[in-house]
Amino acid sequence: MAKITAAEVSKLRKSTGAGMMDCKNALVEAEGDFDKAVSILRKKGQKVADKRADRETSEGAVIAKVNDANTQGVIVSLNCETDFVAKNDDFVNLAKEFAAIALNTNSKEEFLNADFGGMTVAEKLIEQTGVIGEKLEIGGFEKVTGEYVGFYIHAGNKIAALTALSSKIDDAETVTKDISMQVAAMGATTLSYKDLDPAFVASETEARIAVIEKENIELERLGKTLKHVPTYISRLQLTDEIIAKAEEDIKAELKAEGKPEQIWDRIVPGKLERFISDNTTLDQELCLLDQNFIKDEKQTVADYVKSKGVDITDFKRVSLV
Repeated sequence: MAKITAAEVSKLRKSTGAGMMDCKNALVEAEGDFDKAVSILRKKGQKVADKRADRETSEGAVIAKVNDANTQGVIVSLNCETDFVAKNDDFVNLAKEFAAIALNTNSKEEFLNADFGGMTVAEKLIEQTGVIGEKLEIGGFEKVTGEYVGFYIHAGNKIAALTALSSKIDDAETVTKDISMQVAAMGATTLSYKDLDPAFVASETEARIAVIEKENIELERLGKTLKHVPTYISRLQLTDEIIAKAEEDIKAELKAEGKPEQIWDRIVPGKLERFISDNTTLDQELCLLDQNFIKDEKQTVADYVKSKGVDITDFKRVSLV
């Protein structure tokens, strides 16, 4: 029987992350052959992975990373089964190592086939499944390129976002962090209402009206205040004619209320803004530029980036919650 030294066990443990006894047993079985011991541990990982293939991996760590030039960024989520494992420092560090590798790949498939210390990322996942005892997999993979790319990772590593700007301004780091924080918190899925599919907007309008009308039947029965039933839910629907008609209706209302015409100019803009706000709920949920800026709700995200003299060219978000 080959004599196994503490140094050999330590080397194998450092290379694989496996426990001391697992490393010692693998070296004993491999008769001191390091590469064979690695293979033994990997096979153990495959057996564990096969047994846990149907397990849910809803926990994990979401990591964002950008290159030194801030022209490319990536988000990777390393998923596991339990929050206990997700919070482990070694697990989070492994996720960070994966993100560093992912930064130099262009797709999830390419990333899974990339080299990780002599094996592929996919093989490393199997190996670590054996080490940790839980199913591991790469959940999200998102890549962003631009003139300046920045990121934000929410506390706890459950949500991360990337933002690309049209140019590298003096406070680009702050701006991209602010916008990425907005994306992480508010969950926008598209840049502007102009990017929405008219058919989707029409279908969503019908669905939302139906839900509110049903809720109002119950509210009326209970003698409670009814919810506002919107005619529209997106700026995409508010044509110039509709806006003009809304303005006319506001003026007619002011006239009926006996408000002096000389003060209408001070009242109409606010009421028109309220009309637009009440009828663009979909935009405020899904469209980044149309959302109220979380750090100053008196302005939209579009207003904020305009004040900085840049445009948002791309953004991505990955979440485990």
